Amino acid sequence: MEDKSFGRVESIPKEHRHQSYWDMFATWVGANANNGTWYVGGVIAACGFMTASTTLIIVGVITYFLLALSGYMGYKTGLPAMALTRASFGLKGSYLPSVINVVQFIGWAAVNTFIAATSISYILHDVLGWPVYGKPGGLKGLISGIVVMSILHLLSISMGEKSVRIIERIGIILVFILVIWESIVVFQNVSLSEIVSWHAPAALKMTPGQAVDVLAAFNLAWVTAASDFTRFSKKRSSSTWAPFFGANLGLIWFAMIGIISTIATAITLNHFDANNSDPSTIASKLGLGVLAMLVIIITSTTANAVNLMSAGSALTNMTKRLSLTFSIVSVTIVAVFVTFIPIFYSTFLNVFTAFLDGIGMFLGPEIAIFLTDFYIVANRKYNVAHFASRTGKYWYTGGINWIAIASWLIAVLAYGYIKTVAVLADSVGATFISMLIAAIVYLAVSKMVSHGHLQED
Repeated sequence: MEDKSFGRVESIPKEHRHQSYWDMFATWVGANANNGTWYVGGVIAACGFMTASTTLIIVGVITYFLLALSGYMGYKTGLPAMALTRASFGLKGSYLPSVINVVQFIGWAAVNTFIAATSISYILHDVLGWPVYGKPGGLKGLISGIVVMSILHLLSISMGEKSVRIIERIGIILVFILVIWESIVVFQNVSLSEIVSWHAPAALKMTPGQAVDVLAAFNLAWVTAASDFTRFSKKRSSSTWAPFFGANLGLIWFAMIGIISTIATAITLNHFDANNSDPSTIASKLGLGVLAMLVIIITSTTANAVNLMSAGSALTNMTKRLSLTFSIVSVTIVAVFVTFIPIFYSTFLNVFTAFLDGIGMFLGPEIAIFLTDFYIVANRKYNVAHFASRTGKYWYTGGINWIAIASWLIAVLAYGYIKTVAVLADSVGATFISMLIAAIVYLAVSKMVSHGHLQED
């Protein structure tokens, strides 16, 4: 008999799914075609154009292949992302990935909000003459921007998955226009050969391994949200190839314009500063005006619709008391307060890079474990009926799969150690190695325990 005290999970039957391939494709293009992706591109520009662009594509293909694998899990089971971690981490053990997801998506919502609020401060400067953020008195414009963005976010998630779908369809068109516009302006002032041959000053140069970790942390954030959306897919291809191609297109599209525009600005001003990589500062220095700022604001809203819905979904996995709508509103309000954190630090870049480092350390091993469990240990077969039962196979020991927890902890510690080994940290980074360690440890110990149980039987 099912014990409902832990919290029922809702599986979407295939006959009730309505997301087409193009709906899903637009969702994942819009998820990456935004301020945060642009800013990441500007940050890795410190590697130089060739290293940054090559690393961008390679890491994108690897990480979004994992996104496709995670997306299929949603299609196969009809379950949201964090509910799926109950099978690998245990019903109570799934609180760990749920907490990580809530924190990281609130963090991403705050990042996008901060960048968009900076754009609003530029608009208020042009319209009302207020100082832009970063100048004396500019805090007023930033705070006003945060308030405006918070209202837009509440409106964007008001209808849940339906409003996300609508806003992504609008956002993708506006993003397309902005990128073409910016590209024209950039190449009117700086040639492609100048951009390709540019190198950051030695003191500010980023190593390939650092770029890998920055991009991996950025991309992997979506992997644990895939099922929240792909469970509404009508076809398998909509849950796998649509996220893979959509997320890669959005990533390469917007991060590349971030790389190019940041380098172009550095060449034009004869000065490189990664702190000026945000789209608002670059758009202002390129003279794109208020309209560009408005598009930046709208694309932030499209990305945060996905962030906030995923954070809310993760929160519902930890309690049966909160509805999905209430959870989404709650995390949206928390994100408002988190957005103010960068104000108390010397630069937004310092906060951003520390945030990315934390994501890579904690999130990568979690993803490796739940994918390994589904595809190898469980052979793509989960019993949905056991996802809320204390007497089911996913209860493990007191609701926790300690193999998963131990594997995750070992990989987290390994990540920290690899960061101290220059030959690894500067070449391939720590993220993918720690994920491989998590997968190997989890698989090996799971097989040993399973074999031991068979012998006892």
